[in-house]
Amino acid sequence: MKPLHTISSASLSFSDLRTIVSGARLELSADAAAKILKCRDYLDQKLASSSEPIYGINTGFGSLYNKNIPKDQLEKLQENLVMSHACGMGPAVPTEIVKLMLFLKIQSLAYGHSGVQLETVNRLVAMYNEAILPRVYTQGSLGASGDLAPLAHLSLPLIGLGEVYINDTLRTGADLLQLKGWEKLHLKSKEGLALLNGTQFMSAYGVWCTLHAHRLLRLANIIGALSLDAFDGRVEAFDEHVHEIRPHAGQTKVAREIRDLLKGSAIISQSKKHVQDPYSFRCMPQVHGASDDAMKFVMHTFLTEVNSVTDNPNIFAEEDKIISAGNFHGQPLALALDFLAIAMAEIGSISERRTYQLISGSRDLPNYLVANPGINSGLMIPQYTAASIVSQNKQLCTPASVDSIVSSNGQEDHVSMGANAATKAYQVINNIYALLSIELITAVQALQFRRPLKTSPFLEQFADTFRKQVPFIETDRLLHNDLVAAEKFLKEFNLEM
Repeated sequence: MKPLHTISSASLSFSDLRTIVSGARLELSADAAAKILKCRDYLDQKLASSSEPIYGINTGFGSLYNKNIPKDQLEKLQENLVMSHACGMGPAVPTEIVKLMLFLKIQSLAYGHSGVQLETVNRLVAMYNEAILPRVYTQGSLGASGDLAPLAHLSLPLIGLGEVYINDTLRTGADLLQLKGWEKLHLKSKEGLALLNGTQFMSAYGVWCTLHAHRLLRLANIIGALSLDAFDGRVEAFDEHVHEIRPHAGQTKVAREIRDLLKGSAIISQSKKHVQDPYSFRCMPQVHGASDDAMKFVMHTFLTEVNSVTDNPNIFAEEDKIISAGNFHGQPLALALDFLAIAMAEIGSISERRTYQLISGSRDLPNYLVANPGINSGLMIPQYTAASIVSQNKQLCTPASVDSIVSSNGQEDHVSMGANAATKAYQVINNIYALLSIELITAVQALQFRRPLKTSPFLEQFADTFRKQVPFIETDRLLHNDLVAAEKFLKEFNLEM
């Protein structure tokens, strides 16, 4: 049975987000429902008692803010907004990201500063719990007035439009209403704007990438330690005294982890012919550690964001204020996403260098880690693949956050481009899985040539578990299948072992 997560004003942690991503069901707390109702009632009363223009509620949008809308056209205004802004292009957003978008939109609306109907939020909760996932597109958001185009596609099914995946089958929004016996929602004033303004596209990608980056950093330390031992490397560079005199937190943490991973290794404790190792081995604490430190900033940024209200205008019922401001601007996320991509690309870059060292014929290892090189190419070409992916990561790490293109007739004159930063970071994270899988195949292959010596008990168990998925390469075979199996292994391996 799926765990239950209650939507409330309590701060979300990354532990909460992991539980939600793993398949929790959602329910609104009574307090959240009360806040939503109170805010909506306040807005209805405000409109009934005043004809004063309020941006996006009884006016047009963007540069059309000076166009007042009659009360009898407010529902049409909101519906038109959703339809006209659904201008996404490019590939579909992965459904795991769409599900996170749904959750984050529900969470933001539940704080009671957006003016939506309770019925609207309940419909989103029902869609989430029944895995009814709108078809959203990767291109179209400037990451400034929120993620307008993606969130418009997310919202279309509420009014019987767009497309949704139901049990992995693509159906129309109209089909959804018929299948579920649901009525089309009649959006009231402000609702379309509340649904479309917000940073949930950028945030969903950021949460997914951050959760996986945390996992990849741990895997990089494990695989890096295995590579070090398979390369017959030295342990002195990880000595705690070295890191006490340059005490960056990530560096110190990685050095400690690698020391712990290598405890009990007969290979690391044997005498060495060489006095030092290449940087890709010796500087793992400094490189992996710097990325670990960068991820602390990224995690803080996204935790702040998912615990925030990011639509516009913001409604403060108790203070009798409706304020048009800029909480939908994605600059904090754009910078964090660019930083995340750069930090993780470096994990892939140093991994590829270790792969290269292991196949180079150094330190009594055979060329390309195969017993009969020449007739067999062994692990020659996986390193080519790794080099190609590393190069692609460098291209993907060109910052999106430094760009801005004026939109809406100059009203929206600075944008974050955080949505592009998000989709680039997603590609980088997936590329790191591929790069570490290539290094893992290489390191475990090299380890076999150190027999009868063994590495540490933990790393031996890790390698043995991996060997059940990818056997030792005696002679050339179709390596694509091994690469796919290795990547699957890294995504599913229980890091709590």
